[in-house]
Amino acid sequence: MPSTRRTLPILALLAAGGLAACNRTAPIQDGGGSFIGQATLNQRGDQIRRAGAELGWAMEPRGPGLMRGTLNLRTHQAVVDIPYDTRRFSIRYVSSSNLDYDGRVIHRNYNSWVQNLQNGIIVESGKP
Repeated sequence: MPSTRRTLPILALLAAGGLAACNRTAPIQDGGGSFIGQATLNQRGDQIRRAGAELGWAMEPRGPGLMRGTLNLRTHQAVVDIPYDTRRFSIRYVSSSNLDYDGRVIHRNYNSWVQNLQNGIIVESGKP
């Protein structure tokens, strides 16, 4: 039987390594919200495009009420779909590269990028 004195440091190192890996990822979160004020569907699309561009997202219209956003940062890429109407929008994960996505968790920065995009869209919708 191995001695406890030798086993505890090994277990502590394994646990620390596991925690360090966990700190890089978080459960994936979609975004969305309500627009401020009233506008047409085309105006909402323009607001989403402007908000995304200010944050470095490339926005591509995919049809009425649907925008695709792509963010490229260094070697990382995040792709989201943004379905919207004149009152509300959602931000939904489509794909990613180099963000450690496993179907449940993703690099923690992704959620911050989506939150920033969500906030930017809401602010942009309130501009005259």
